[in-house]
Amino acid sequence: MHKNTILVVDDDPEIRDVVHVYLRNEGFHVLEADNGFRALEILATEPVQLIILDVMMPNLDGIKACLKIRETSNIPIIMLSAKQEDIDKITGLSTGADDYVAKPFSPLELMARVKAQLRRQNLTVKVENNNVLHINDLKIDVAQHQVTVKGKEIALTPLEFAILELLASHKGQVFHADKIYEKVWRETAGYSDNTVMVHIRNIREKIENNPRDPRYIKTVWGVGYKIEK
Repeated sequence: MHKNTILVVDDDPEIRDVVHVYLRNEGFHVLEADNGFRALEILATEPVQLIILDVMMPNLDGIKACLKIRETSNIPIIMLSAKQEDIDKITGLSTGADDYVAKPFSPLELMARVKAQLRRQNLTVKVENNNVLHINDLKIDVAQHQVTVKGKEIALTPLEFAILELLASHKGQVFHADKIYEKVWRETAGYSDNTVMVHIRNIREKIENNPRDPRYIKTVWGVGYKIEK
């Protein structure tokens, strides 16, 4: 039976040990690193399906490591941090992380987040009669999991792709942030106050000529987001 490999990156050996035990009990293969540099070395040689990445670490912290990973990979990343303020959450997600868990955390909740990320990584939203969506110069190839703007390929994380695909496959429909979260994350909204907003902002930075005046993803103030017909 194939096991998904999870890389746990944290400078605290006790946290690594706890997370390792819970992941192993769930049937995952676990690799460990105590700093960002070591994590990058492991990723260069080992196939990894998901990363649990602490923010505050010596040598190379989680924010810088996440940015470096995102230069070449869309692997799901769950960030851990003792900081719980919204601005820290936004900073973490803005680097390309897919989820954010504040310390101290429940290991069972972390396991649920891990499983949810792996499910979403393998999830393909069905589009009736067509696997390619076109919005002006924006092309979304669902089957190939590829996005291009004016022929130039755009690298999106799995969650960014899922959000864009959801909006593009329902042109003209306005989705509240909570509804986007529930459909894409497959969880009840609640702790995700800024999560969708940050991911929308990240998508705009990648696909829009002017993210402040978006051509594709429109904000309907007080209601949500949509892609116009």
